[in-house]
Amino acid sequence: MEVIKKLPDSELEIMMIIWEADKPVSSTYIIEKLKGEKDWAHTTVLNFLARLVDRGFLETKKEGRYNYYNPLISEKDYLQKESKTFLEKIHKNSLKSLVAALYDGDAISKEDLEELSNFVDEVSKS
Repeated sequence: MEVIKKLPDSELEIMMIIWEADKPVSSTYIIEKLKGEKDWAHTTVLNFLARLVDRGFLETKKEGRYNYYNPLISEKDYLQKESKTFLEKIHKNSLKSLVAALYDGDAISKEDLEELSNFVDEVSKS
């Protein structure tokens, strides 16, 4: 099984844009999506993209004057790995501890708990 490494926040932001696009994208596309959120120079974005290629998260394909970036790791696979690591490290693999911390910290509501309960019921039946 391929080992998926944790991404720094800045590179994760770029990956989220690429995953959301659901198609190969150029650095110009990424910069456009970052407008209003990040004021990164084009060279900064290119450096992040180069790191993501080096780490095996992206592949690049040159078309004319532009490079287009395509994910090699799916958002689902990355989020599953990160969620599992977070649960193991922070909550000692206790889902109850995670949910209690979120509830006690007012990060989730009773409605959220009901939704979670319904999900667990559905999954338990299959």
